[in-house]
Parts: sequence; C-alpha cells; structure tokens
Amino acid sequence: MFNILTLNKIAACGTDLFDREKYTVTDNEASPDGIMVRSANMLEEKFAPTLKAIARAGAGVNNIPVERCSEEGICVFNTPGANANAVKELVIAGLLLTSRKIPAAIDWAKTLKGSGDEVSKLIEKGKSQFAGPEIMGKTLGIIGLGAIGVKVANTALSLGMTVVGYDPFLSVNAALGLDPRVNIAKSTADVFAAADYLTLHLPYNKDTKDTVNAEAIAKMKDGVRILNFARGELVNSADILAALAEKKVAAYITDFPTDEQIGAEGVTAIPHLGASTPESEDNCAVMAARELIDYLEHGRVHNSVNLPDVDLAKTADCLVCVIHKNVPAIITQITGVISADGGNIENIASKSKKDWAYTMLDVTGAVNTANIEKIDGVTGVRVI
Repeated sequence: MFNILTLNKIAACGTDLFDREKYTVTDNEASPDGIMVRSANMLEEKFAPTLKAIARAGAGVNNIPVERCSEEGICVFNTPGANANAVKELVIAGLLLTSRKIPAAIDWAKTLKGSGDEVSKLIEKGKSQFAGPEIMGKTLGIIGLGAIGVKVANTALSLGMTVVGYDPFLSVNAALGLDPRVNIAKSTADVFAAADYLTLHLPYNKDTKDTVNAEAIAKMKDGVRILNFARGELVNSADILAALAEKKVAAYITDFPTDEQIGAEGVTAIPHLGASTPESEDNCAVMAARELIDYLEHGRVHNSVNLPDVDLAKTADCLVCVIHKNVPAIITQITGVISADGGNIENIASKSKKDWAYTMLDVTGAVNTANIEKIDGVTGVRVI
C-alpha cells in the first residue's frame, strides 16, 4: 500500500487515478511514499524516510529543495507542458494589454461614472491618451523556446508578427513543434536588438537571474515592451522601473509583481494567473499522478527535474532501482554487490543527469538493499 500526501488542493481527475486498493490519498499523512504539490513552500520541509517521490503539479520547482531531495534519494517530478496553453493565452493577452494601454483605459473609464450625458463627449476627448500600436507587423523576441515559448511563437506568427527566438537548450521535440518561420537567433543580445516586444519563457536559476537588467535593456530598442510570465526574478526590478521612468521601456507586464512594481507607471501587474484555468489544473494533476504511479509501481522516471528518464521492463524476480551520484565506478560497485549476494543481473538501464544518475537492474534472486545502501554515493535504493 502506498500513501500519497497532497499539500495543495489537487484536481480530482488526478487523485482519482490512484487505485484505492493500492493507494491512500490524504492531506494528512505523516509517512508518505509520494507527495503531490502545487505552490506550497517545501523548502524547509523535513521529509519522512518513507518518501520516495514528489510530483509538482506545474512546471516550476522553486518551492521544492531539489538538491536536498537528491541527497535524500527522492525523485522530483514536474509537469512540463501541462499548463502551456493556459500561459500562452495569457501571454497573448499581455501583448494586447501592453500595446493598447487597455488596463489604464479601463481604470480611466471608471472615473467617468456619474457624468451622465457627458460620458460620450468625455470619452471622445480623452481616449487619445490611451492610443497604442498594433502588434501586426511588429517583432516579438522570445527568450526560451520550451513548451510555452513554442506555442507563443506559433500563435504570434498567426497574428502577423515576426518572431525571433533564442534557446541554447532547444530540444528536438520543441524544434519539431516550432513553425519554420521562426528566426532562431545566436544569442540573447540578437533577440534584445530585434524585439519590439520581448517575452521571457525560461526557468529561474542562478544563471538566468536578472536576464533583463540595465545592460540588457541598453541593447533593446527604445519603446520596447517586456512581458514576464515566467518568474519575477528574471527581471531586475530596480532596472526595469528605471527604464520605464526614462521611457526606454514603454511597458512591462508581469505575472509575478513585486511591491515596488505594483502601481508604478507603465507596469501591468497580474496576480500569477498563468496556470489558473480549470483545464490547466486538470492537466497538471493528471500528469503528476501518472508520474507518481509509474515511479512507485514500476520504477520508471519521466519528467524528473533531478533524475534522467529511465525505464526498464521487469522480466526476472525484481527490479532494483538506485539513485546515486554520477561518479566513476559506482555502477560496477552496485553490480558487484548484487552478484556477491547471489543475484543474477538479467538487464540494466542507467543514465545520468548532471551530478546525479539513476540505475535500474532486472535481477533474478534475492537482493540485499542494505549492502547497496552502504556504497558511497548511493542515496536511494528500492526493490520492486
């Protein structure tokens, strides 16, 4: 029996996938085998020794201590692409909101309440202050061509825009889904220089922090409009506010506003609505549940942020699944221990992802997990 702990409200279409003869699903479990989470902060969480996997119903994992999970032998999943369409639609809305000064215009129109028959005259007199350009024929620069970036690029093309994108880690699947009319740039600087509108779709980490800063903004066109529906930390707050004040940047719209940005001229602050659609929440819940089921029952890893994709069919007595550091000779040690204990390895699959690796072994005979756990660099062992 597996115990699943939910730290946020997870859509029922996801939790219903757990066979209740094999799983208990609750928001109050002290010794979970798996955790499903959306936005709950787990950075200071102390994990039970029973915990094998965490599934984030969403793409970002900044609320999960991923490196500590690796050290404790816990696989961390996310759900890339599950909310891509929801975010794409909000980005397209952002293009229009920043072009036509729609939020400011709506706020101004509310001030006309009570003007009676004068409303129409006041509207005609005041509307020019909210004039803005059409997006058709303009250039959209995209930093990050993952699931969301590709959808944004293709939709922008259909709206008559020219699209220039950059992604140093462009995957095969993303490339196949990208309209061939998208111009692939050689650097972020090339995108900055070309863009009338700039949208960010990359993860936040130490390398991407302040991707948009004063130096980057200096390379952009005067009057550029910047969209951030990825992570707030990708844009240096002080630098973007200074650029708005100097009119170097015409508008900034963000789904991750800071205190100083809210109410600032030129800023459209949205309260993190990117994935806030019932369809997106359902998609994320279903994908997260399937990832946990595959891992707990079969040892399969797919869409993990700390481990590589690995799958191996069970044809012998058991599958031995090992999380370990990506260091020389460790697989030899693992196979040596299994053989010394009398097990016969029928098949093996092993891959690495940066500093960590995941090895699955199809074994005939008994396996002593305690002996594998003694190997330096091994942080998690399961027998299925």
